[in-house]
Amino acid sequence: QRHLPPQTWTNSINQANKMALLAWAKETGIDLVQINGQRRYGGPPPGWVGDPPPVGTEVFIGKLPQDMYENALIPLFQSVGKLYEFRLMMTFSGLNRGFAYAKYSNRRGAKEAIAAFNNFEVREGCAIVVCKSTEKCELSVDGLATSVSRQELEAMLRQVTEGVLSITMYASPCQKRAQLAVLKYSSHQAAAMAKKTLMEGNMRLGGVEMRVDWLNPDLKQKLQSCMEKPSSSRVQGSKCLEVPKQAPLSPVLHNALDQLNTLCQRQYLGTPLFLTKCIQANPNGWLRFWCRVVIPGCPVPFSGFTWVRQDGPGRSGHEEAKVAVALQVLRMLGES
Repeated sequence: QRHLPPQTWTNSINQANKMALLAWAKETGIDLVQINGQRRYGGPPPGWVGDPPPVGTEVFIGKLPQDMYENALIPLFQSVGKLYEFRLMMTFSGLNRGFAYAKYSNRRGAKEAIAAFNNFEVREGCAIVVCKSTEKCELSVDGLATSVSRQELEAMLRQVTEGVLSITMYASPCQKRAQLAVLKYSSHQAAAMAKKTLMEGNMRLGGVEMRVDWLNPDLKQKLQSCMEKPSSSRVQGSKCLEVPKQAPLSPVLHNALDQLNTLCQRQYLGTPLFLTKCIQANPNGWLRFWCRVVIPGCPVPFSGFTWVRQDGPGRSGHEEAKVAVALQVLRMLGES
């Protein structure tokens, strides 16, 4: 069986609509920038003067046809108000992921968009969902080793994410001898990008896998009602009120390489080939790797970047990077 080269295969998907998008962008002069899985217009748009719009001006757009692009969506959503920013979530193949965010210059524009386009058929039989964006700004990071200080966590976060405003440490309510950190970011977009980076990077501190998620309101309330307030630097044995148990960490986190090899054998895809290259080494021990996984039965290789830390003299940074990228491939394949 002959496979197309990855770039040829990717470009061949939805080619007509991609060409229409390029022609529209050239005709209108609109600049679209793609960064980390999302393509963005504006933020701010040309000619914008002043501060960004306040909270409550962004809408979530769901159930989009995956072959629909900004040349159809931006004019539609601009018809009810001035757009400050439009973000379309993208797959590696160039299709959209079925959802987007539109931020208006004022709250009235967002309300008009919801009223006009919720359940609106962008094509026959394709009704979209438009609702107020939650604009969450806080993440929870569970599973931190008790030896990790707030300063150490902050140093790592400032290297790999942007816009972190505050970090508060608690004893983990879900794991023994572990900490939970609440991270507050400057905006929903900054928090979303940080969540994506931390999850895809399979980040570790002190040799322990971190569990990253949006901060649950119930968990937030429980943490705030702790009998002993968290310290500003390090938590040592402080106790919280009981919190409903969260799902335990998946065993995939511990044997991702074996899990991926088994999956490929079961699906007759061939043995995965890992390519890793260290492109940055920081004085505190963090290493940034470029990684690629080539699976013979898949037409496109999996590529990306990850941060890892060598936790001992006998552990290879390349091996840590392989585990990190194997876990990410499993997530993309829906196996973790």
